[in-house]
Amino acid sequence: MHKKILLITPPFTQLNTPYPASPYLKGFLKLHGYDVFQADLGIELINKIFSREGFLELFALAKNTGRDLSRNSLQIINNGHYYLQTVDQVMDFLQYRDNTLAQILCSDTFLPRASRFDQLPDLEWSFGNIGVNDRARFLATLYIEDIGDLIKEAMTPYFGFSRYAEKLGMSAHSFAPIDDALQQPDTILEAWLIELLKNHIERHRPDVVGITIPFPGNLYAGLKCGQFIKKTAPHIKIVAGGGFVNTELRELSEPAVFNYVDFITLDQGELPFLNILNFLHG
Repeated sequence: MHKKILLITPPFTQLNTPYPASPYLKGFLKLHGYDVFQADLGIELINKIFSREGFLELFALAKNTGRDLSRNSLQIINNGHYYLQTVDQVMDFLQYRDNTLAQILCSDTFLPRASRFDQLPDLEWSFGNIGVNDRARFLATLYIEDIGDLIKEAMTPYFGFSRYAEKLGMSAHSFAPIDDALQQPDTILEAWLIELLKNHIERHRPDVVGITIPFPGNLYAGLKCGQFIKKTAPHIKIVAGGGFVNTELRELSEPAVFNYVDFITLDQGELPFLNILNFLHG
């Protein structure tokens, strides 16, 4: 009987559309008769963070972080109720669910503003009268980045859009820093990531999980996913591949990486993955 496969993209790559590697591999494996499911955990996590429910938890944590925060972070926290009022509309606009919001996002009083807005260009000159959508997208992005600054200061220094824990990934020639980081207690973002992954595993009950790691900023979150699977469902086999694995992990000789994954594929993803599945079939 064919094994069920779950392909995941860990945070963060593209924030609006799935990174193409997993959907492409899904199509290839389905042609060979496998039941394949695919999830972009980066997009799912962003949607969790940037929601009224997510902001309620984030702001509650930020208020009680116990850290000395900058004036900028304190300003964002003090304006928390304005962020709660606006986040769902900002995301509806950025994810193309409601383009009619452009005009209101461009008003000077709608979006709460922190340091990312400090040095705005002349918007009339930059966007003119016909660039309302572009202007709204620009301002909404600054709003998102302000919250990113708060998360980075109040919750985890690893946070970054499309580069989560990138510095750890960049030092992957030595596995010790990332191995040490993976032993630390989960942040709220990692807890949310694991909850999303757990939901997919419970729904699909895969025998094999494939993790694509295209960039340094995916490595930590990808291994965090592998760590959870190893702890809670050790019967599931984990295959890691992708551009960053191909270039930066070719020479890796430390066996500790296999505490988090079972197989690493190099070069093209399709045939090695198929060969691993044949191997698992005996």
